[in-house]
Amino acid sequence: MISTALTRIAVGVVVERRKAKSAWADVLWRPVSVFAGTPEATPWTPLGGDNEVTRFYAGEAVIELHRTETTNYRENLASGAPSLWVNMRPTMSEPPYELLVVTADPAEGEAFTDAGNNLVEAVPMPQEIADTVSRFVATHHVERPFVKRQRNRQTPLLQNPPGTASDE
Repeated sequence: MISTALTRIAVGVVVERRKAKSAWADVLWRPVSVFAGTPEATPWTPLGGDNEVTRFYAGEAVIELHRTETTNYRENLASGAPSLWVNMRPTMSEPPYELLVVTADPAEGEAFTDAGNNLVEAVPMPQEIADTVSRFVATHHVERPFVKRQRNRQTPLLQNPPGTASDE
């Protein structure tokens, strides 16, 4: 599949493993941050922690920016707390998750939540990435006027068509 992205941002993802306070799970996983660039570390390298919480470098992803989604990016940036959405799929082995995608598009991030068992989390957007997204929006956004659809009024609706009980 050929991508229509005009800008790509390489990012690394950090996930957290936390001891669960539940009878149904031993640990809970969740993405906690994204950073610009990719380190020399291999995916699933431990980054530190304690007996309760451990953080891992989960791997790299690429945020793709598309000209057709600039309205969504702009709304994300204007929200006061710009976010990135991380989508990870359970592997049922080690490592426990596979990093699928990171996006700056809130609509795409929301759509990820429809994918059953995937781990989807919104994390804060780092300023360096926000600056890149902002420049992309400034360069590629085209304001599209709202056009209200007009109904076709050529054939009026009949309240009581001929031959119905109300004709008698």
